[in-house]
Amino acid sequence: MSSELRKSQINVAAIQQACSSDKAASLATTEKLVREAVASGANLVILQELHATLYFCQTEETSVFELAEPIPGPTSKRLSDLARELGIVLVGSIFERRMNGVYHNTAVVFEKDGSLAGLYRKMHIPDDPGFYEKFYFTPGDAQFNDGRSGFTPIDTSVGRLGVLVCWDQWYPEAARLMALAGAEILIYPTAIGWDVTDDPDEQARQLDAWVTVQRGHAVANNLPVVAPNRVGTEPDPSGHSDGIRFWGNSFICGPQGELLARGDDSSECILAVTLDRNRSESVRRIWPYLRDRRIEAYGDILKRVRD
Repeated sequence: MSSELRKSQINVAAIQQACSSDKAASLATTEKLVREAVASGANLVILQELHATLYFCQTEETSVFELAEPIPGPTSKRLSDLARELGIVLVGSIFERRMNGVYHNTAVVFEKDGSLAGLYRKMHIPDDPGFYEKFYFTPGDAQFNDGRSGFTPIDTSVGRLGVLVCWDQWYPEAARLMALAGAEILIYPTAIGWDVTDDPDEQARQLDAWVTVQRGHAVANNLPVVAPNRVGTEPDPSGHSDGIRFWGNSFICGPQGELLARGDDSSECILAVTLDRNRSESVRRIWPYLRDRRIEAYGDILKRVRD
């Protein structure tokens, strides 16, 4: 195998895990699974959203802000050390304390030497029963201080990573902007699940919608998608509901939406595939969506509603 072919290939692993109220225990599980993934050949490992803690947004409680950390901080250092030790690019997730009163849901990307390659602060913030994220998270800045868009891919030794987070996955605009900036993979660390009282048909519709919309982003942008999600039932601390059963089903698909790997709805697992960075170019030559965009006709997309 030529060095050029090896360079074009990325061995990707997505980690699906259950989480604990004990941050140290959750991170120990994360580290164990990352090590297993690397032992199997992964050089890019992607963790789920808020993997160090339970999904705390089921209620609004000010004491939860004590879980937040600065970057750099204890969790980012642990992830950085792990990336450096194993020689991998590692995508993690941190409840970030940026300053007094400003907190973010932040994806962090560490290079093989442990350096911080970049971060992405979740842009779309939900506020729904059981998912009260607006109480905790400030949206990411639309523009960085250096003028870059908030939707900017992160350059790494394994390629340009279009890192987004969970609720962002329902927005084709976010995926498109990452693609137009040269992202080679779309990545969606996720924490999503069912209201345990929903009937099975409704649960099936929700899960199918989640998978379908992200496969659509893969197709529309000719890019692979990696979407790790958590598993396990986490109780509502307030007792007002029966909690959330996180539905797992983490998956990796190719640039035509083809499913390459998929987890189940209850087990911790490692999804591992080899992606070819050149495949998007091949697909775009026969499905040239980006060439045929009518950008001069899309001005109204910037309006809230076309009254």
